[in-house]
Amino acid sequence: MNIAATRDRPLRAGTRGSPLALVQTRGFIRQLAAACPDLAGPNRLVEHVIATTGDAVQDRPLAEIGGKGLFAKEIHEALLDGRIDFAVHSLKDLETELPPGIVLGCVLRREDPRDALILGPALDGAADDPLAALPPGALVGTSSVRRQAQLLRRRPDLRITVMRGNVETRLRKLAEGVCQASLLAMAGLNRLGMAVSQARPLPPALMLPAVAQGIVGITVRAGDADLRARLVLIEDANSRVAADAERAMLARLDGSCRTPLAGYADLLPEGTVRMTGLVARVDGSFLLRRTETGPRSDAVRLGMALGDRLRAESPADLFA
Repeated sequence: MNIAATRDRPLRAGTRGSPLALVQTRGFIRQLAAACPDLAGPNRLVEHVIATTGDAVQDRPLAEIGGKGLFAKEIHEALLDGRIDFAVHSLKDLETELPPGIVLGCVLRREDPRDALILGPALDGAADDPLAALPPGALVGTSSVRRQAQLLRRRPDLRITVMRGNVETRLRKLAEGVCQASLLAMAGLNRLGMAVSQARPLPPALMLPAVAQGIVGITVRAGDADLRARLVLIEDANSRVAADAERAMLARLDGSCRTPLAGYADLLPEGTVRMTGLVARVDGSFLLRRTETGPRSDAVRLGMALGDRLRAESPADLFA
């Protein structure tokens, strides 16, 4: 299908400037150009880097500076005022309620959703029990309260230090001995083509991923019918089902960036989705994990029901 171009100027895809963000944006540009031949020419689709507050402030946890929405605020503004035409996001970093006038136009095929424990050079561990490689009292670098809570639930002896920055920065800090281990998303490592020998993937049963982890989402202006029609051409249907279910759960929980939350929709054979969600305290002293199963056609309702269940069974102060 080819939708006639309506613009003479290049279409601009807004993105953060990290190496991973640029890889994801260039992948989106290639997919859209392949689906729309009239956009395949030189300078028909271009990347447009936007500095975000979330990237600028690296010495504090996101919860202290306003939450993960700080990775998208300036990009939303550029989309609404017409400086860009699309915005490319790691969907896990995108708030569930978008600003008026912006919609999630499509999602791309999900990469590996798992987290990986990255062991420091002095450690070695078997793949079947990665946490056993961590000595008592080991210092683990992460800025994610979700990862921290799940780690401490299983290993309350561990110590946590804040570690932010892009993938390369975190790996460098680990090699320099800032901590003994860290955690990264497998999706980022895979998209960057990085084979990290000390990476130990953690199954969802051990470390439930962030909502929409591994999914790239493309936002667009709600009123731009032409561009919305183009994005439909590259939508990954399975990833959309998972994203909608997981984000529906997150919206019902309405937790702050200080509340450890996780959610993963596993698409099973015969049109079934198994949705697992988690709520915890940062120190791991409380952790609630629940699962709901239902048809893919009812994925959003399933996510909402799971969110309501988790909220009802958790201490009220977690959502204060």
